[in-house]
Amino acid sequence: MQNPPIHKRSSSAARIILTLVVASFLLLVGFGGGVAAMWVLGPDIKGLVASTRQQPTVVEQEQATLGKQLGLLEQIWGILQEEYIEPEQLVPQEMVYGAASGFVSSLGDPHTTFVEPVRAAIIEEDMQGTFEGIGATVEMRDGVLTIVRPLPNSPAVRAGIEADDQVLEVDGQSIEGLDIMEAITLIRGPRGTEVRLLLRREGIADPFEVTVTRDRIEVQISEARMLEGDVAYLSLTEFNAVSAQQVRNNLRELMGQNPKGLILDLRNNPGGYLQMAVEIASEFLPRGTLVVTEAERDQPDRELRASRGGLALDVPLVVLVNGGSASASEIVAGAIQDHERGILVGETTYGKGSVQQTHTLADGSSLRVTIAKWVLPGGRILNGDGLEPDISVSTTPDEVAEGRDVQLERAVEYLLQPAS
Repeated sequence: MQNPPIHKRSSSAARIILTLVVASFLLLVGFGGGVAAMWVLGPDIKGLVASTRQQPTVVEQEQATLGKQLGLLEQIWGILQEEYIEPEQLVPQEMVYGAASGFVSSLGDPHTTFVEPVRAAIIEEDMQGTFEGIGATVEMRDGVLTIVRPLPNSPAVRAGIEADDQVLEVDGQSIEGLDIMEAITLIRGPRGTEVRLLLRREGIADPFEVTVTRDRIEVQISEARMLEGDVAYLSLTEFNAVSAQQVRNNLRELMGQNPKGLILDLRNNPGGYLQMAVEIASEFLPRGTLVVTEAERDQPDRELRASRGGLALDVPLVVLVNGGSASASEIVAGAIQDHERGILVGETTYGKGSVQQTHTLADGSSLRVTIAKWVLPGGRILNGDGLEPDISVSTTPDEVAEGRDVQLERAVEYLLQPAS
């Protein structure tokens, strides 16, 4: 299932103040002021904070400065406890999660993020390339959970679920008011178990119920086919734990048909695991070729090179990219472009030149931390400025409505043009 945006929190002035309060609290816990803060906030907060990972001790001068902020926290918290008109809104867990998000976002790095447990579990499961559930992509449309499409050969297909069906209830429980991650959590479950969905479908007067037997779903993130003129086409939608194997399997099939050229489609691929980017780039670049250099804090630069003999080292190559191509996609596309192994066709890429490490915290939440920047073989660091395609091709809404893919058409044209 898709990974939609994090659920928006209340923006009331009171909640903002509360978030700031607990943000200060977390800061102080991280730097050694936890004992006093927990005494102020009481046993509920104390239990929550005890489950979080402690941060390294800072120098005494910084501790003294933060100690002064603890006094401000104590003052604000005492006022809120005594005066806030809706004391039931002082929910420790919500406040800690809101504070953690604010604490991390204060860095100004959109790629260093705090993720709550429900969303973190789903993201981690999806990045493994498999999950157990009904096998359908979903999104929120006007506040209603809607089926985008059932995956091929999935339990959802076998149960008769269709694109645009709206999910109203799960096992008799209304999902109105839930965010998308909470709804997905209810729908997913162990293979072999059943889940009842109440659906609303256009053209059918009344909602109806379907029972779906969950199964293990292997997400197909790579597609391969032959196009006109004996041109091979290979797409990849993300760099998860199984992407390299899927790409290799598809390349083996395609290259067995002796194509005149190959198109690697990385459009709208947001990236994923760095190691997967290196392994996939290794299919197109000779062994030992520099793919990317990783520049970490306080560490020597680390060069990552093509690791094995690839399956598509000599075939003429075009990589399709657009503004949704980011991170690992840009590493692969950039290495191919810098080594003049192939050309890029499409639109300028997103421009994400950093590496994140995910820490799973004690309560199941996660913290994604930017730990390094990466440098392309030609020395480029993508810091907001994406890769410029060799052949720029934009799409229009009319072309999309007509079902035309002008970027793909241009890639085919380039590969089939006579050599000069």
